[in-house]
Amino acid sequence: MGKLLQNDNFKSILASVIAILLGLLVGLIILYITSPNDAYYGFITVLKGGLNSVPRGVGSVLYTATPVILTGLSVGFAFKTGLFNIGASGQFIVGGFAAVYIGLKWLFIPRPILWIVALLGAILAGALWAGIVGLLKAYRNVNEVITSIMLNYIGVFLVNYLVLATVYDSRRNQSITPLAQIPKWGFDKLLPNSGANGGILIAVAVAIIIYIIIDKTTFGYELKAVGFNRDAAHYAGINEKRSIVFSMMIAGAIAGLAGGLVYLSGTGVHIEVKDIIPIEGFNGIPVALLANSHPLAIIFSGLFVAHLNIGGFYMQRFDFVPEVIDMMVAVIIYFSAFALAFKNAFNRWALRLKGDEE
Repeated sequence: MGKLLQNDNFKSILASVIAILLGLLVGLIILYITSPNDAYYGFITVLKGGLNSVPRGVGSVLYTATPVILTGLSVGFAFKTGLFNIGASGQFIVGGFAAVYIGLKWLFIPRPILWIVALLGAILAGALWAGIVGLLKAYRNVNEVITSIMLNYIGVFLVNYLVLATVYDSRRNQSITPLAQIPKWGFDKLLPNSGANGGILIAVAVAIIIYIIIDKTTFGYELKAVGFNRDAAHYAGINEKRSIVFSMMIAGAIAGLAGGLVYLSGTGVHIEVKDIIPIEGFNGIPVALLANSHPLAIIFSGLFVAHLNIGGFYMQRFDFVPEVIDMMVAVIIYFSAFALAFKNAFNRWALRLKGDEE
């Protein structure tokens, strides 16, 4: 056991599994308290997730997982570089608006590539929005948590104004469906009536790219070095201010892409004028924590969170009020966020075992 605890990957996986099991246990207790007769069946329904309805449920999991994988990557990338990007929601909605605006207004662009240009606009908008946080952190040492939280609200209200001014359809009481929809790439035939499209493949590709950047490039090493010790990185010849700004802009670009993929999905989801911060950005935090911020592991943690949410949707067939369903899923996700704490405990245990062996 001592040798296994020296393996960082094993500790990460074990910590995540324990966190998930504890969350499931507490979720089961909540179900028994609220409805003892249906608790078992409701719990099994949550565990089955998208498998409650194949193939539609499976497709719904992929569709739901797409934005949380990307926002999880956004948060996880910032974590890896020593920053806490709690502003993914603001970057998400700003990027989503940019994609919708381009999809509706830039009709001079050929239709086959309009969705690509719209997604590039979403990426740029998210990067610029997060760049504000990076600049304040790098040049004025303003805490990124505070600025990113504030920019969430500013982003939501700014987008509300811009939607009303540019793309709002008063007759339908919503923003107009964009013309630049994400290609289905065969998912509409493989998983019909589910909303699944090529967005999940884009999310997976981005995760692989981020993994390569962080672990396989000099640029990624510099970003991580600044995160570990800003002063030491400076003395090593790394431009720490530039690295901080780039870290936040890359994180914002990923979150902006998530917004673009959601609002260009063609599933009837529109940017609505409402004073609610998009939940996708906050859902990215437990996804990143559950995966210990590893880009490839975030793919699976995002799918897991989406699986639970779809399972919660199918729980409505039993005698559970929607609030209880949301509470159970939230508890499981909340406990998943303790994976990092469990890993730290394993690290201390491994050091103690190593000292005893010596």
